[in-house]
Amino acid sequence: MQSSAIFPLFYLPPISYFSGLKDFEGNFIIEKDEHFPKQTYRNRARIYSPNGILDLIVPVIKGSKVHTKVKDVKISNDYNWQRLHWKSLESCYRNSAYFEYYEDELAHFYNTKFDYLFEYNTQLLQWMLKQLKKETSLQFTAEYDKDIPVELDFRSKLHFKNTVSDTGFKPYFQVFDDRHGFIPNLSIVDLLFNQGPQSKAFI
Repeated sequence: MQSSAIFPLFYLPPISYFSGLKDFEGNFIIEKDEHFPKQTYRNRARIYSPNGILDLIVPVIKGSKVHTKVKDVKISNDYNWQRLHWKSLESCYRNSAYFEYYEDELAHFYNTKFDYLFEYNTQLLQWMLKQLKKETSLQFTAEYDKDIPVELDFRSKLHFKNTVSDTGFKPYFQVFDDRHGFIPNLSIVDLLFNQGPQSKAFI
């Protein structure tokens, strides 16, 4: 009987993702056998720019008509998207309290070429969990199971198109909140750059 929660693998996931993981205290499995769905957090992250929300999208190679499993999705390195993402993170968070605290380690993910989105996101997730003092050994699915109890299935629950209110999110200082106010449920890096080692208390 299914007892572990199933989570998708996202790129720089939103805070709600880590709140979900926390609720299951390590009793979760990462989905690697689903067909890659378009326009989700799997290759998209949201950060706080001077103009409000900015989406960072990892380009992927368009597959054939056959659906591609998420673990087989290749990153498109036709242009230097990593440099673009890093420059965006720098320009948005250079003045935050803790950007320099994480800068050197995080820069590795933007200076090293990755072929597969799943590998890239896995290594990023492991790094982020470490920063949140949650060094857990990730477990992955062995096959796709469509019959997961709804309360344990997070594969389609966490979507950037879903309306998000401040309710349930503990406000914290954000670099540009004097312009646009508090924006909830951005990428975990927004929380890390602004709150550093205290981030865990806001999840």
